[in-house]
Amino acid sequence: MHDDELIARARTWLGEDPDADTREELGKLIDAGDVTELAERFRGTLQFGTAGLRGELGAGPMRMNRSVVIRAAAGLAAYLKQHGATDGVVVIGYDARHKSADFARDTAAVMVGAGLKAAVLPHPLPTPVLAFAIRHLGAVAGVEVTASHNPPRDNGYKVYLGDGSQIVPPADAEIAAEIEAVDSLHDVARPDTGWETLDDSVLDAYLARTDAVLAPDSPRTARTVYTAMHGVGKDVLLAAFARAGFPEPVLVAEQAEPDPDFPTVAFPNPEEPGAMDLAFARARATDPDLIIANDPDADRCAVAVKADGDWRMLRGDEVGSLLAAHLVRRGARGTFAESIVSSSLLGRIAEKAGLPYEETLTGFKWIARVEGLRYGYEEALGYCVDPDGVRDKDGITAALLITELASELKEGGRDLLDLLDDLAVEHGLHATDQLSVRVEDLAVIADAMRRLRERPPTALAGLAVTKAEDLTEGTDKLPPTDGLRYTLDGARVIVRPSGTEPKLKCYLEVVVPVAAHADLPAARARAAETLATIKRDLSAAAGI
Repeated sequence: MHDDELIARARTWLGEDPDADTREELGKLIDAGDVTELAERFRGTLQFGTAGLRGELGAGPMRMNRSVVIRAAAGLAAYLKQHGATDGVVVIGYDARHKSADFARDTAAVMVGAGLKAAVLPHPLPTPVLAFAIRHLGAVAGVEVTASHNPPRDNGYKVYLGDGSQIVPPADAEIAAEIEAVDSLHDVARPDTGWETLDDSVLDAYLARTDAVLAPDSPRTARTVYTAMHGVGKDVLLAAFARAGFPEPVLVAEQAEPDPDFPTVAFPNPEEPGAMDLAFARARATDPDLIIANDPDADRCAVAVKADGDWRMLRGDEVGSLLAAHLVRRGARGTFAESIVSSSLLGRIAEKAGLPYEETLTGFKWIARVEGLRYGYEEALGYCVDPDGVRDKDGITAALLITELASELKEGGRDLLDLLDDLAVEHGLHATDQLSVRVEDLAVIADAMRRLRERPPTALAGLAVTKAEDLTEGTDKLPPTDGLRYTLDGARVIVRPSGTEPKLKCYLEVVVPVAAHADLPAARARAAETLATIKRDLSAAAGI
């Protein structure tokens, strides 16, 4: 694009921008003749996919802003009308990030302008409340404005259809095409009124639904430290815990209230280094039974336990297996499901219990669609423990269920680590790890994937690769996706680009047979060494 053409395009965008903040930002770039920055902002448009939209806040079509959101809402409205979904309501939720409330209001205005009905949740609330509200209200679609656990500079736009699940192909491509067809924002009607702002009755109904997660007569004695990670989870989680009769969680005060700048963490994700430091400090001072953390939109749940005198995070796979074992013991029926990047231990637990088991592609948009789903999880701290209520991951109900399990174990003088040991002896030690590389240049990820496709490894950590699959071709059970899967003798590796962050993610699992509890230390040492060597060898093979 020539400089004059670039400036002209930026001026056209500026003339349509409804937001004073981004108008000022873009105007300064145009006045300064900053063609380098303008070229970055106007080199394309944020792509709408199965994750909806997610990106850095700012002016221009490659950023998250009101202009981009209005176009996205117009595309969604056109898609709904095309599919005859004109009678029901579109329900809209939002978190406490910068511009989230504005994006929610814009979405409601566009829906009303298109002849649809819209209802906005009363204030910033967890994503699971929005997912619940879709089915509870009989909505034709739902939108959640959130960037989940992304950095403070980001925001996002997550779309659900009337079944309460996130969109999957071909809906994403059809909505994207409708977005692309929006010529000018001046063509998009946005009245100032006409939508409904809901009261807290939807939240009350969600909280009443959380009662069904727990067994009626279970003990409720486990004490917790809780962090909301500067997000919107605190009030809802405290209300759910109070209803259940658990001891009131001790809050990590510095992270308890919503703050879109996330001042105490580099990344507001419990999995990131340092994010749980304040929670660990609070636990050292108060000695609870476990630590619970939500990510900022409270759809994820992290758990930490005391081990060898100090606190450590449980991996998502460990929590996923614990919840599965708890549900099996309670007599749960139905299908257990997980994404392909999660531990194969869930399949062993389901098989022994005589329950159906399914693997899906990464993301709850796939897990939630499993027929007859009773429980689903994936390793990135996402758990669906009440699919009839919320067809998505839910960090509030997962927190209730893991605290119930901790209470039951506590009554018998045991803890979550003891149950993990039992599972390892019963099913083999399933040790997982991740090689995750954050990049500035997305070409680094493309180069690594190309290198692995051209020269797939024949062995990792001395273990022969017995099967190498390029998942872009799909399998008999999985639709195509950009990923590679290697099956080794006693191990498994999956490599894929992240769908929401500039990361290459490699998921590793080693399975070591264990004959008795006394053998666990040696098995863990062997698994750790093998995982470390696989990491090293895979990094070399991918050139990262």
